[in-house]
Amino acid sequence: MIAPIPVSLITGFLGSGKTTLLNRLLKQGALHDAALIINEFGDVGIDHLLVETADEGIVELSDGCLCCTIRGDLVDTLSRLLNRDMPPARIIIESTGLADPAPILHAIMGHPMLSQALRLDGVICLIDGVNGMSTLDEHEEAVKQVAVADRLVLTKTDMAAPDDNLIPRLQQLNPAAQLLDGQKDKIGFAGLFNCGLYDPSTKTADVARWLNDEAISSHQHHHNHDINRHDARIRAFTLLSDQAVDASALAAFVDLLRSAHGPNLLRVKGIVRIKEDPNRPVVIHGVQQVFHPPATLPVWPDDDRRTRLVMITRDLSEPFVRKLFDAFVGNTGIDTADRQALDDNPLAVPGKSF
Repeated sequence: MIAPIPVSLITGFLGSGKTTLLNRLLKQGALHDAALIINEFGDVGIDHLLVETADEGIVELSDGCLCCTIRGDLVDTLSRLLNRDMPPARIIIESTGLADPAPILHAIMGHPMLSQALRLDGVICLIDGVNGMSTLDEHEEAVKQVAVADRLVLTKTDMAAPDDNLIPRLQQLNPAAQLLDGQKDKIGFAGLFNCGLYDPSTKTADVARWLNDEAISSHQHHHNHDINRHDARIRAFTLLSDQAVDASALAAFVDLLRSAHGPNLLRVKGIVRIKEDPNRPVVIHGVQQVFHPPATLPVWPDDDRRTRLVMITRDLSEPFVRKLFDAFVGNTGIDTADRQALDDNPLAVPGKSF
């Protein structure tokens, strides 16, 4: 069986340095076996003029925003890449600065064929170290880009020191993401990509790195900066369970959560101990309403056998999600709903919290 091709999404608001980063990688020869899909915004393409090296490995999409009007073109382009005699070893998508990352991820994770042939390696978000605070203050799109990322890269830190509140703010928005300084860390190809579940260096599933749930738990008790109006809508937390979870209960929990609150599930990543087969954990990964088909690992990759679900949500409180999860796994308390009540309640209103 052919291994799925890793796909990485590079996002970041206008002027954050995405083209500069790609130019550097191209000069280093790091993308020699990759297909690079460059999105352009507007009627006249200009980004390709700033990419100094262009060959048949670079696919350029124009005449529209990647997150909406040309999603069909993105699917067609990915399909053509897969049908080549020599498919690329990796696919990298650069979105526009105004793009919502979620629909792009939907095109990869929700398509019946693409979801089998491709695997989402990760989302890399670039943040302008000079203008980052004002961008996050004024543009909710930038906040969402940060919230869904696996790695955050500060750029332009050689031009000026970032605002003292920028790094704490990024850590508050997405404590599970690895935060890098594009200048000080001298990031190479391996440091920038390979942030998915599969670790190519060890050829194993690195769950601890992928979830980074310890960073979330630690940060929940150690933050004290002011909450911006956009930031206050975003929450990051981890659901844990020592007991094995019934497979049907897990499916019902995910189905209810995404059907009633899908737009507010910015990112869900997790590993689940299934009651029917506790020695082979199930990996789930979702972005809003769209979840990648669950994958079963042959063995537990580490000694931690707990169910761990990392949640990045918007306008969806941790206590509500935790109560819902507990109801389905059997950890209900006095005067709280259990799984049967949630499944059989004909008066339940989708989207309403209890």
